[in-house]
Amino acid sequence: MRGKTYDELSVGDKAAFSKTVTEADIHSFSAITADFNPIHTDEVYAAGSSLGKKVGGRIVQGMLSASLFSTLVGMYLPGKGSLYVSQTCHFKRPVKIGDTLRAECEVLEKREKGRLLMQTRCLNQHGEVVVEGEAVVSAARKVEDVI
Repeated sequence: MRGKTYDELSVGDKAAFSKTVTEADIHSFSAITADFNPIHTDEVYAAGSSLGKKVGGRIVQGMLSASLFSTLVGMYLPGKGSLYVSQTCHFKRPVKIGDTLRAECEVLEKREKGRLLMQTRCLNQHGEVVVEGEAVVSAARKVEDVI
């Protein structure tokens, strides 16, 4: 699968993919980011915390969920050759280990200099939005950069 150049993209273009969050994902993300907050990594701590009591234990790091937007941008839309410029995130509800997230994006606007404004969101397996925002992305301008 190759990416799309700026000229090949249109307002309304969409992409999506799904991923089930595993215990290993929590540990790997913690190791990469050094985010060892016990609400994510310690079941005993999480079960005793007010949020943990509300949701039933540990929760997934919010930025782990939001990081799926990077996969969308770099692998799906626009895909290879694209670069992030910015991303806003609004975290709507917690994600639990075992949840299946569907990351979605849509081109909202084509801007100057090969840039796109994109809507981004992740939904859980119940169709509930867990994180949403907007991304500004620089799309490749030449076909040889997206192959």
